[in-house]
Amino acid sequence: MKVEIPWRKRKLVAQLIDPDRAGEEALVTAARYASEAGVDLFLAGGSLTGVPVGDVIRRLKQLSSIPVVLFPGNLTQLTAEADAVFLLSLISGRNPELLIGNHVIAAPILRDMRDRVIPVGYMLIACGGGTSVEYMSQTLPIPSGKNDIAVATALAGEMLGMKAIYLEGGSGAAKPVDPSMIRAVRDELTIPLIVGGGLDTPEKVEDAFAAGADMVVTGNGCEQNPVLITGACRVRDSFNRGAVTV
Repeated sequence: MKVEIPWRKRKLVAQLIDPDRAGEEALVTAARYASEAGVDLFLAGGSLTGVPVGDVIRRLKQLSSIPVVLFPGNLTQLTAEADAVFLLSLISGRNPELLIGNHVIAAPILRDMRDRVIPVGYMLIACGGGTSVEYMSQTLPIPSGKNDIAVATALAGEMLGMKAIYLEGGSGAAKPVDPSMIRAVRDELTIPLIVGGGLDTPEKVEDAFAAGADMVVTGNGCEQNPVLITGACRVRDSFNRGAVTV
């Protein structure tokens, strides 16, 4: 099944599932809370995982009707099981393998599912604390106060043909991406803006949406507190009803 993401039509909530922390009990719990809350998408993948991502995606599909998007951290995670694939280019860094090298290797694998591939400009933002993405990618994040650099990088991604931009605080971030940066990037983009990392309370989700995020991604926070996804979706619904104005 190809998933059509309703970009820019309404606010969206995605829940990131890390296969290494997704045993059967965790998957059942995540699927139950996500289904009850009305999560828009599952993202499946991680910076480093020894668990077959395809198995996790199949199980998520058995447990719920929520579309599952592959969020690959490396080439070993590629699978045709997903409803869509975020083909990530780490445009905030200067590691050639994560800008184009791995994509060349992945292209023949993804050729037969190209209609499900969504190119995404992935931008790592310094939000305090060493993150898994920073370590694994061996790239420096954009400093949190450098909104001008973030805007120029996001614009470059859009002009290169990316279908969305992802501002990422990273797993282990001490705080979310600053709302002023989200707002600055949103004001210049014409493509969807995704924000993730450090969104561990409904209030932080609200701040990201209010600043202009089209989609927020929760991950670690939901692993520690499954009820967080309920609060995140309630915030989303408030925006979509017009109860919260931006």
